[in-house]
Amino acid sequence: MTSLNDVLIEPVLSEKATALREEGKYVFKVQPSASKTQIKEAVSKLFGVTVVKITTVNVLGKVKRLRGKPGKTADWKKAIVRVAPGETIKVFEGV
Repeated sequence: MTSLNDVLIEPVLSEKATALREEGKYVFKVQPSASKTQIKEAVSKLFGVTVVKITTVNVLGKVKRLRGKPGKTADWKKAIVRVAPGETIKVFEGV
């Protein structure tokens, strides 16, 4: 995992993540093997912001049923990135 683009998979666009944006926090789905240092470096270089704090959460997949057979959605890792006051990530703001 050498590329910065490999660390961040996609932004999380949920109601809760949208509410966090008002506090200067942005939520990303990241590689399960990514460390906080790698996530910080990727966000700061790709979006040109100063990262203040990172919180990571390992999200366990939910048990589901498909055509009567039990199954499970994939586990994934979530990173909540707090940027410096006054800074925003333009991709999320719709600019």
